Amino acid sequence: MSRRRESRPRSLGARIAIAIAALLAIIYAVQGGEWGTTDLLRQRGRLSKVRHDVDSLAREVDSLRRYRKALATDPALQERIAREEFGMVRGNKELLYRFTEPAVRDSAPRRRPK
Repeated sequence: MSRRRESRPRSLGARIAIAIAALLAIIYAVQGGEWGTTDLLRQRGRLSKVRHDVDSLAREVDSLRRYRKALATDPALQERIAREEFGMVRGNKELLYRFTEPAVRDSAPRRRPK
């Protein structure tokens, strides 16, 4: 007579343990290690922000280059800056008026020397 092994059904506790172990293995495969899924998503967000910042800075640099070129070559811009920043006037035909605020006086009475 040959002996045949009869497969016994596994107990419910063993099946639950195997399911939990498989679930933990899947979670570790997705989340575990140095670069988990959440880390990769966070890095993708940072990359998007850095690209946006680089684009903004590139536009600002381009604008400043155009301004520098205009400052070196545009006489109207040079004259406007000379007038606004340095108070310069054109020849003898113009007068420059500067208005100042009155000085604030102290509230304490001044003593006259005797």
